This record gives sequence, structure tokens and C-alpha cells, in this order.
Amino acid sequence: MTSIFVPDGDRFVPTEYARAMWYEDGSLNGGPVAALLARQVERVEAPNPMIVARLTVDLLRPVPGRPLEVTTRVTRPGKRIQLVEATMTCDGVEVARASALRTRSTGLEVPEHPRRDVPPDPELFPTFPMQPEGETFFHVAAVEMRVAAGDFYEHGPAAVWLRMAMPFFPDEEPTPLMRTVAFADFSNGISRVVPSSEYVFLNPDLSVYLHRYPVGEWVYLRSRTDAEPNGVALAQSELFDRDGAIGHGLQSLYVDTWEQFGGRPPEQKL
Repeated sequence: MTSIFVPDGDRFVPTEYARAMWYEDGSLNGGPVAALLARQVERVEAPNPMIVARLTVDLLRPVPGRPLEVTTRVTRPGKRIQLVEATMTCDGVEVARASALRTRSTGLEVPEHPRRDVPPDPELFPTFPMQPEGETFFHVAAVEMRVAAGDFYEHGPAAVWLRMAMPFFPDEEPTPLMRTVAFADFSNGISRVVPSSEYVFLNPDLSVYLHRYPVGEWVYLRSRTDAEPNGVALAQSELFDRDGAIGHGLQSLYVDTWEQFGGRPPEQKL
């Protein structure tokens, strides 16, 4: 079965479907990196049922498309509140890390209060044709997108439904947290405000805040980007499932011209 990672003992081998289009050397998209870190955080034993209420991923450098190792540790134990840290290395070099805030999950009645509107059903929109057949980048081959507002190829706010088109690991269903953090990394791409032919807009981090996990395979992003004439921007998404709001995603953005950045723009139109 085609998958985004293949386990190899204690290591995780990325396939071509984990790649980002921004790198000529096959470095990885931030979505699979965040999902792998989330997976390992969830596998840390908890004293009772807990939800990851906040996951922050720091992308310290481009993550190579070579075998990866992830280590975890509990930095703040507790039955109600807990902090878990995950560190990703490649060939002994730290390439990414995550900090997860886990909060106990229990049955608790709360007063009725205003809720955000439920998004339109994903079946109302056609699958968006990301790229011609044969492309294997994560965001074009591993994910199905349906655009509900805005346009993927136009600048400005947008709203999209996303679901996985393949598993992260062979014969393993991705957890709701894995899917959500991987999709939240799409925020800056779908709501960009500068042309990618002239500018680079990289997110060195991703923070996802959740008050519940999504139900079902679809996650809805309502995204926008705010950029300033200082080379800094912020991409943010409201996150939903079919039943309503589940949380928010935030990305700090480093913005520069390709000329000053020292690279070249991707061939794909964005």
C-alpha cells in the first residue's frame, strides 16, 4: 500500500509523497513532519484520558527525505495538565521539535453558548485538480482538497475541505490529531497574499489549538494571512469538522523575495 512514511525499526523512512515542492533536494513538507511528531506524542502513556489541546511544532531546518528518528519525554507530568516534548533527528542532527499540552478529557456539562456556524458540506464541492497526474508532492498527491470559498490559485482568504488520500503509515489509520495538524499546515498556502513566483513565504513553526478532535475524515480550514512591510506575516485558520468548530491553527511566516532569499521559485503555479 502506498503511504507517506514506512517504518524501519525505530526509524521512519519518508516516501516521495512526503516531499515539499519548495525544495530541489527532496526535503519534506511541514504537514507530514507535524503529523509524525503528533503520532509519537499520542503514543506517550497518559495517566488517564487526555486531549492534545495545543501542539506547537518548530521546524528548525529543512527536514531531509532520509530516515528520521523521534524521541519523546514528559517534561511536566500531571493527571490534569501534562507537557510532552518530541524531538526529530536525521543522522544525529535535530531538524524539528514539538511541544504538546495535554489536558484531561472527561464528561462535563457546560452552559449553552453561541457557537460558530457549521460549514457547508464537503459533498457540495468538487475535488480541486491540484496538479496533472504523476506529481508526488504531499499537498498534491497525498491530500484531497475541495474549495468552498476563494480560489487556490488566487490571493487572499480561502476556505477548503481536506482529507487524506493515502495513509501516513501502511495499514494504519491516521488519528484525528495527525490529520488535523497536517491540514493546518496548509494555511499559508491557501491564503497567501504574495505571488510565489516573486516571494518566498516559509513557516518556521505551526501551532494548533483544539477544544475537541474532529469526527470523520474531513477537516475544514477557513484561512487568512496578514503580512506587513517588515518581512513578517501570520497565517491563521479556523478549524472545523462537519459538526462545527474544533480549534485554530497559526503559522508565523518568514517573507522575502526569491532574489534576496537566494533560491528560485517553484515551477508549480501558486
